[in-house]
Amino acid sequence: MELNNLIKLRGYKKPAKRVGRGGGSGKGWHTSGRGQKGQKARVGYNIPIGFEGGQVPLHKRFPILTRFKSKRGKQIFTINLSVLNRFDEGQEVSPQTLVEKRLLRKLPRNGVKILGSGELKKKLTLKGFLLSASAKEKLEKSGSTFAPREGDNVQDL
Repeated sequence: MELNNLIKLRGYKKPAKRVGRGGGSGKGWHTSGRGQKGQKARVGYNIPIGFEGGQVPLHKRFPILTRFKSKRGKQIFTINLSVLNRFDEGQEVSPQTLVEKRLLRKLPRNGVKILGSGELKKKLTLKGFLLSASAKEKLEKSGSTFAPREGDNVQDL
């Protein structure tokens, strides 16, 4: 005997129960198999995916939760120009040397930006920094030289 040789038996398929048509239908009286009260017992109920009964759903709360970090957020560390006075005259300064001198704990993903707060009293060679307009002006005034980061446009700095 194989599945394709089976014959259909007469009366094998029962007729579907007509829900909500009184006691004679064989399925419930007033509740019609929907249980007691509530949103799911109502006619035409539709609960969207992620609905949490009026509470703010998880996918909307997620950015507010404490450990959430935006993938778009840039990690640019800023230092003031006066901090660079700790280096010796004529020394080459890069973000890596700041980590070695323990002015930074680790190298930031998107670089280090020098702000124009304070005065620079020494001539230094700066490489791989982002500069604010006032810091750039003060660096030129002190006679220091600077090279932009690789891949940065000089106009953007």
